[in-house]
Amino acid sequence: MAKIKPFKAVRPTRDKVSLVAARAYQTYTQSERNARLDNNPYSFLHIVNPGYKFAKEISGKERYQLVKNRYLEFKEENVFKQDSKPHYYIYKIVDREDRVFNGIIAAASIEDYKANIIKKHEDTIEERELVFKDYLDTVGFNAEPVLLTYPDNKTIAQVIKTVQAERAEFEFTTTFRDTHYLWLIETPEQINILEDEFAKMDTIYIADGHHRSASSYLLSEEKNASNNIDSYNFFMSYLIPESELKIYEFNRTIKDLNGLSKEEFLIKLDTYFRIENRGNHLYKPHKKNHFCMYLDGDFYSLHLRKSVYKSDNALDALDPQILYNTILNPILGIKDLRNNSRIRYSHGKNDIVNIKSMIDNGEFAVGFNFFAVSIEEFKTIADQGLTMPPKSTFILPKLRSGVTIYEF
Repeated sequence: MAKIKPFKAVRPTRDKVSLVAARAYQTYTQSERNARLDNNPYSFLHIVNPGYKFAKEISGKERYQLVKNRYLEFKEENVFKQDSKPHYYIYKIVDREDRVFNGIIAAASIEDYKANIIKKHEDTIEERELVFKDYLDTVGFNAEPVLLTYPDNKTIAQVIKTVQAERAEFEFTTTFRDTHYLWLIETPEQINILEDEFAKMDTIYIADGHHRSASSYLLSEEKNASNNIDSYNFFMSYLIPESELKIYEFNRTIKDLNGLSKEEFLIKLDTYFRIENRGNHLYKPHKKNHFCMYLDGDFYSLHLRKSVYKSDNALDALDPQILYNTILNPILGIKDLRNNSRIRYSHGKNDIVNIKSMIDNGEFAVGFNFFAVSIEEFKTIADQGLTMPPKSTFILPKLRSGVTIYEF
């Protein structure tokens, strides 16, 4: 039984939400960040980049405290206000490709995370977990919900449809040409329906935000060791039906060939793959067990020799894991995918040309692209208690930071 409950969100006022809302900090280039910080005093970037106020780069715990200070300033200036009673929040995104995402922002239970009712499918990087745990502890709020997915549910869909018949509390379009909407679910009857429907679910899956959920769990364990504060027992989530997720792959680029020549490397690949040189013609795999490789100015298609490669479980049958088992670990010597500086990840929503350019300019030696993991695959991985390699999926939708904030 999943415990998904309403909470009192801190939100921008209606007249300022379009100015406050921001993409994740790391998705901006330096010039983009500077432009927004220079020209928009209400951007959430001012909170997460507090050193701008002092024209200084600030990091570590000093930065965390300044983030908290900037956040309190936004509250003091009435840019942010907290709702007086708990709500569920319906969040809708219509992107520039006319894809529509409808979900519910709510508080998800740390106990459900511990009990594996909320299941994870992807490995995380320990250092990032600890850093974000310390960040949450200092700033006292979370502005980026974890993306959770549940089986399509007609009753929940009907509640969403009914609420969306009314005027949205927020409606704004970004410079990315995505339009965002927010509605409040206020009636006790609708709140009870949603709580009951989620309580019937044996399993909910983390689609995106494994580090955020892991960090929230670590913080909860730390806080409850000394005092049991209920707000630390939940984390902000965005729950969306499975049919509305869009999943992309993550590319891998490697800095070197582990001391091998190009010819030696290709010979080693031949054990597990049928290799076809496609020259400078862009190639992108269109089904499982087919891989794209870019090496020394040429694209290659790699077709897995299934008579040679055997998988004993859902993880070993997964394309990112196949790449690790056959190439990254035994040939290129990358054993620790979480912490090895020789490997770089870039999501497949970006064009395959990005891999080519990074290798052509000498920054990397070889790059790989694979077919996107399906939702059925990542659910099977989670159900079997396994975890994918880090950066196996890039999943939409992505919410804007600062639209709803969960305070501890």
